Amino acid sequence: IRRCRTMTDKPFGVNVTILPMLLPADYDAYIEVVCSEKVAVCEISGGSPKKYVKQLHDAGVVIVHKSATMMHAIKAQEAGVDFVEIAGFESSVAGRKGDDDIGTWVILTKALEK
Repeated sequence: IRRCRTMTDKPFGVNVTILPMLLPADYDAYIEVVCSEKVAVCEISGGSPKKYVKQLHDAGVVIVHKSATMMHAIKAQEAGVDFVEIAGFESSVAGRKGDDDIGTWVILTKALEK
């Protein structure tokens, strides 16, 4: 984040990918850094953003959630994210199950219907 600030005076974003692991990463600390460094946008993918929505919003961070399925997109919307990014199976989004391989154009059409 600090290095990026040396390269631009424009707002920028970061991605926090929340994945299940045997030894989970310290996602709480990652989010705290995003907030304390006043990053403009945080894209969360792989896991639910719900735990971090209030903290990020209180810090003025715009939240994007990359959603692998309509179920994930709706839950992220209900959690209060600012934007939902719909990504089909060709984007290799974390959290995807083998039985929901739907292309971007198909899932975008379904999203527009919701």
